[in-house]
Amino acid sequence: MEERWQEIGDRVYVRRHESFDLNVGLVVGDEGCLVVDTRMSHRQARELVTAIRTVTALPWTVVNTHAHFDHFFGNAVFLPADIWGHVRCAETAEATGEAQRRKWLHEGPEELAEVEITPPGRTFTDTATLDLGGCPVHLRYLGRGHTDNDIVVEIPGSGVIFAGDLVEEGAPPQFGDGFPAEWPDTLARLLDLPGEAVVPGHGAVVDRDFVRRQHADHVTAVEVLTTGGDPARVPFPEETVAEIVARLGDLRTAGGV
Repeated sequence: MEERWQEIGDRVYVRRHESFDLNVGLVVGDEGCLVVDTRMSHRQARELVTAIRTVTALPWTVVNTHAHFDHFFGNAVFLPADIWGHVRCAETAEATGEAQRRKWLHEGPEELAEVEITPPGRTFTDTATLDLGGCPVHLRYLGRGHTDNDIVVEIPGSGVIFAGDLVEEGAPPQFGDGFPAEWPDTLARLLDLPGEAVVPGHGAVVDRDFVRRQHADHVTAVEVLTTGGDPARVPFPEETVAEIVARLGDLRTAGGV
């Protein structure tokens, strides 16, 4: 996979990486730029910095779409810039960052050992607007889905929404700490936003029809698996179905549904 910037809106870019098939966003205004997610390590973040500087020399602000390691472990490389995220993104990064590091170090990426875990320092609850100079960017929390702290990044007038892992193209949606019963409603709110190009957390840029189909798949999964239907009717792989069932059970036990 060739890792290069693709301009998908006026001064709105996405860079798809071989590692985890992860997408990083870049929005360039007249006075600054916004970096959407920072990859999984300092090493990868430094590579990202080099790539950003091929597009713009403007100072950056960072936003994390959620608190999974592959989206925020590169944060420290971008300091002292403001790093934005949902308030629960900051809390989760602080509470689980070391556990995430230990888990994935066991999988092999030794570069994780050097990571200085850096949660977002600027937080919001529902919405926040950043001004990059002639280019406002809206950060929106639409509800629980892939995690309890997913946000989307909307660039008005560009036709682009960065959806983080609320939308997945490169692989099935991941439910490990997700909220299956609420995810469909969150996607419905995303579909209420303007914009034809939707950047998923992983995989190729998609359109609204793709998001509608994925929303329908989520609805079917919840309906089947909460009413005793045949799991074979769920339009996700067998291992994903098992993950949804386990998560629904965990949430019922914890009173979270």
